Amino acid sequence: MQIKSIRTVKKLAGKKVFLRADFNVPIKKGKIEDSFKIKASLPTIRFLLRYKCRIIIGTHLGRPLKRKNARIQKQQNNKEYSTKLIARRLGKLLGKKVGFIDDCIGPKVGDKISKMKDGDILMLENLRFYKEEKENNKEFAKKLSAPADIYVNNAFAVSHRAHASVDAIKKYKPAYAGLLLENEILSLKKILYPRKPLVVVIGGAKIKTKLPMLRKIKGKADKVLVGGALANNFLAALKYEVGRSLIDKKNIKLAKKIYSKYKIFSDKKIILPLDAVVSKKKDGSGKVFVRDIGKINKTDIILDIGPRTIRLFSGFIRDAETIVWNGPMGKFEAEHFRHGTLSIARVIAARSTGMAFGVVGGGETVEALKMTKMMDYVDWVSTGGGAMLNFLGGEKMPGLKKIVKW
Repeated sequence: MQIKSIRTVKKLAGKKVFLRADFNVPIKKGKIEDSFKIKASLPTIRFLLRYKCRIIIGTHLGRPLKRKNARIQKQQNNKEYSTKLIARRLGKLLGKKVGFIDDCIGPKVGDKISKMKDGDILMLENLRFYKEEKENNKEFAKKLSAPADIYVNNAFAVSHRAHASVDAIKKYKPAYAGLLLENEILSLKKILYPRKPLVVVIGGAKIKTKLPMLRKIKGKADKVLVGGALANNFLAALKYEVGRSLIDKKNIKLAKKIYSKYKIFSDKKIILPLDAVVSKKKDGSGKVFVRDIGKINKTDIILDIGPRTIRLFSGFIRDAETIVWNGPMGKFEAEHFRHGTLSIARVIAARSTGMAFGVVGGGETVEALKMTKMMDYVDWVSTGGGAMLNFLGGEKMPGLKKIVKW
């Protein structure tokens, strides 16, 4: 595997760089709640500043309402999606002024960029204010790239999307990987070529998003530990009572198909929970019980893995040389049902960095890891959830074309 890294660019000094970042951060009441993704891009930005590059940053933020045309609508309901707030936070983190312009293409943007001095940074307005971004429109990509000398993809989290700013744009400018993208690829490559034993921990809700990774990594994994609503679907497919737990009929059908076609349980690689923490109410306001799988009542709601499952999963993790985790073990956002997820997070963190190579990815998974205050113990915390699953599953990664040679 060869990566066209920004480190390999000749005569980088003073170049105008279009940096595609992923600063799609959670914002509540006009305040950024988590700067993890912004901080992850700082090494790349500082590297470019070292060479006095003029940095033009493009990112998406949230899912703005659909547009009738390509013009940015100056409406009140779009203020919450503006990247102006991100520009301010980035400036504070860098200790340097970050400029902002309320558009991302057109003469006004071109004029602003032409006046940039060496070492200046300019944040463009939300790329998704233009419907052409998600449509992978070539003309839009051409306009985005026009003022720049080179293109740098530092947005691994959206590199599985065929969007204009990560895919079509590479037709018009030399394309390179930022330091974050490079590290994401090198870290995840270690999962594809692991030190053994390899233990995979998966949770969350949808089987479909995990299936490609499950298929590809099954032959390499020694154990696949399944929790969360994902486990509910497999249990239901195997005729276990799951009560009123979160399940999806399509996912149950898919689980049955996986079971019959791939026979994934026959080699005892994939391990389901032994017990669960249940309640009669989804919000956990009622009584909480621990029940063995097989003794779940029809009125129960499974909301976490139980103590026997935690011990079982922890034993496999402690023996691992390589660990990858994506998806919580239950409704961790509720205090009564986070014990399983946080216990697994602590064991993974304790086993990582030295004893094993540990990778964690996915928004909720990273959020849970942060709760343990052990995030720094994990070898690599990915900025991508879906992108990580696609990469490990061998799915298409449009954002890596022309940047990574397999």
